[in-house]
Amino acid sequence: MWANDPNGLLHHQGVWHLYYQHHPHSLQWGPMHWGHASSGDLLHWQHHPVALAPDALGMVFSGSAVLDSHNSSGLGANGSAPWVAMYTQHGEHAEHQGLAASQDHGLTWTPYAGNPVLPNPGLKDFRDPKLAPCPEAGGWRMVLAAQDHVRLYTSPNLRQWQEASRFGPLQGLGSGVWECPDLFALPTPEGDAQRWVLVVSFTTGGPNGGSATGYWLGQMQGQRFVPDSPALRWLDHGPDHYAGVTWHGTGTRRLMLAWMSNWAYAREVPTAPWRGAMTQPRELALARVGDSLHLVQQPAAELLAGPWLAVGPDALDGAPFWLQAQPEAGHGDWSISLANDAGERLVAGYERAANAFYVDRRQAGRSDFAPGFAQRAWAPRVAAGVPGPLQLWVDRSSVELLADGGLCTLTALCFPSRPWRRVQVQGSLANLQFMRYEGEA
Repeated sequence: MWANDPNGLLHHQGVWHLYYQHHPHSLQWGPMHWGHASSGDLLHWQHHPVALAPDALGMVFSGSAVLDSHNSSGLGANGSAPWVAMYTQHGEHAEHQGLAASQDHGLTWTPYAGNPVLPNPGLKDFRDPKLAPCPEAGGWRMVLAAQDHVRLYTSPNLRQWQEASRFGPLQGLGSGVWECPDLFALPTPEGDAQRWVLVVSFTTGGPNGGSATGYWLGQMQGQRFVPDSPALRWLDHGPDHYAGVTWHGTGTRRLMLAWMSNWAYAREVPTAPWRGAMTQPRELALARVGDSLHLVQQPAAELLAGPWLAVGPDALDGAPFWLQAQPEAGHGDWSISLANDAGERLVAGYERAANAFYVDRRQAGRSDFAPGFAQRAWAPRVAAGVPGPLQLWVDRSSVELLADGGLCTLTALCFPSRPWRRVQVQGSLANLQFMRYEGEA
């Protein structure tokens, strides 16, 4: 049925938990619940019963979950360490923030009797709390989307919150609502310092139309985020990467998952009995390009360890696959074309004249359900000089291009009427390798 934003990403005792916005009774967006799935390897997922359902305070919108290891919330049974989720309660007249606790590793949840713990201050859009431990503030930090900016709060116990700072609004970002923020630190490539990353999704104004996910790099001054530059960067230039947030409980790793769709047409995509899927889990790091730092994304190592078989381009058999290649020195034009028995075609490539990567889905199957879906999505090249390796991940209705070693990514849906069975490569690509999925569908 319907699924959108990933919520409550939590890794505990070797299990990856994914909660997500879900309407369990319809293919259309409706009364929001939290769906729940878990995985031991980020590739094979087990579905669980609905975790949170609407109540008298409203629908269950996006949020996050943490392990309250010291039971600072007091919500653990007999002093145990509960899982605590914080989420937006979308009521008839306002959005508030509420808590729920789990005593059984996230399988069942009990809403806190004192909800809401953070009432609405008078804003129409006030949502998507992202929790993180914050020892320097005596407990916890939360970053929250507030219409056209984000607000940072601190708490000693997850129940009582004090506003600490704000970031935004900023000129030049258009009229889109800010959503699904995340705030975390990554080490610099040299390993001698760190930079803070503020991720925000925007309902409109994306680089190729509609909704998209962006980020700033900066530093924390106390509980205030100060960007290195006010200019927003896009985390993924493709049309179908939204609401990206990271897992709690991953130690020094920082893994992100996003919703693979776009609010410009999410309600109309031609799929059944499901509507809405997630991107591949990606590991985030910082890379230096000249004097600037940029986010770089790679598929989670767990995905690469999956049941893949090296094959030739004529042995794909309609199964999901990924390919990797090394653009040759000089970085001339190249393209990778997917084709099927219906004459449909999807092309990913690079044009030197534009110095940009692209994914072209104009002939890749159904597009009549939404104006503008049939497009060529562009992403300007960030790096200079010798090109980095590329990967193209292809599922039945999606492609994810990671170019220049993950400095540039494009995620796009496509709806071919028949499976992709042939790949044609043109241009300056070397060391081409195809990996077909051999596991259960």
